[in-house]
Amino acid sequence: MSSKRERDLERIRMRAEYEKLRRQCEFLQSEQDSDETNGEVIDISVEEKRLGSEQDNAVAASAEDVGRSSESVFIESESIYKKGSKLLDPLPTGNNSQRTDEASSDCESIVEDDSVMVKYDVSDEDSHREREDHLDGESTDEYNLIPVKSSVNVNDGHTQDGKSSDIEVKFDRIKSLKERGPKALEDFSTWQRIIRLDAVRMNAEWIPYSPSQANVSEEEALVLGCHVGLKNDEHLEPCRKHHAARLVAILETYALYDSEIGYCQGMSDLLSPFVALMDDDYEAFWCFVHFMRIARDNFRLDETGIRRQLGIVAKIIKTKDPQLYKHLQKLQAEDCFFVYRMVVVLFRRELTFEQTLCLWEVIWANQAAIRAGIGKAAWKKGKQRAPPTSDLLLYAIAASVLQKRKLIIEKYTGMDDILRECNNMAGHLDVWKLLDDAHDLVAALHNKI
Repeated sequence: MSSKRERDLERIRMRAEYEKLRRQCEFLQSEQDSDETNGEVIDISVEEKRLGSEQDNAVAASAEDVGRSSESVFIESESIYKKGSKLLDPLPTGNNSQRTDEASSDCESIVEDDSVMVKYDVSDEDSHREREDHLDGESTDEYNLIPVKSSVNVNDGHTQDGKSSDIEVKFDRIKSLKERGPKALEDFSTWQRIIRLDAVRMNAEWIPYSPSQANVSEEEALVLGCHVGLKNDEHLEPCRKHHAARLVAILETYALYDSEIGYCQGMSDLLSPFVALMDDDYEAFWCFVHFMRIARDNFRLDETGIRRQLGIVAKIIKTKDPQLYKHLQKLQAEDCFFVYRMVVVLFRRELTFEQTLCLWEVIWANQAAIRAGIGKAAWKKGKQRAPPTSDLLLYAIAASVLQKRKLIIEKYTGMDDILRECNNMAGHLDVWKLLDDAHDLVAALHNKI
């Protein structure tokens, strides 16, 4: 069990790493704007070459002072949740990139207790703007990001003796970012265009659940929108512009962070609840990173993750209702591709905002029980109606199809009919009935699937 001091230190580190990634995104955008023919991917950070042992000593000294009063760090605790559900109890199942394992602890270290505002007094002479007023600099050690004292000067792009040429600096930046970023500036540019389009299309159903963000000013929304290059948002009210701009910032950062996946349509649907319920971008980002450990395979180009899950849905339907499955075979729909969207965005488009949070929390609770190893024992003693399962989402999807079995068998004569019916479920599902049916399926079939 981590202490509050350790969690505070982890917040500082994760906040600094997020800000570093954001500045890399901004630098890539500025490079793209200044020279569209330049396909080089450049890292904005070159501090490691210049600070040397003096910086290491400062970092080590600062680490010892964390939790005490110091002139370089100001920590103010405040409650993350005014009210509402504990959305962010992420469940790191499966493997993510190496960077996630090294740079991220369990997301409980972000959301378990109070949020933290951190003020850095590091002077930064880089021309790139800071994203937040309370973060004026960052440590230069990528995996030990501890605030350093204001006596350390960072001159991005030039060594202190002035002898390094711009070409040398650019070479170092390219080499650094290629190891973890997009293979070319063109890739990142493509992701940016899609992200901006998806962000302005997000609906406004989150607004009642986030009063602080619902009341942002027009000026604040415009400033943030311009900062991330948001376009075609003139028709949106200020709160939606602000929400869209935050989506752009975080999704761009994730595309840079996990360049193997980058950005795919549907990710904005998954991120939106995190952004709505969390006022700090860095917290929403890292919770999204952990959440994507579950959903990441949904966005692979080879669709292996999606096909595996669709196969499980088909097996549940076949085992529970052979007659319905035979009808699906007759319609050449036994692969269950008509529930593709439900799998990709975890029912986000079929359920309301509040229903989505309910379903996701139950899914996370099942996965937490599995990790803790307490679920099956309780179920065997009759304390639970169904054992926990990491595939509860797939049982819920199968349950939604089984609820329409009579309609499918008697009236539908093609794959398109079933797909239309599944799309029409949006806004008409009872999440608690859905979960009840899903748990009944788990209890009956968990040993057969």
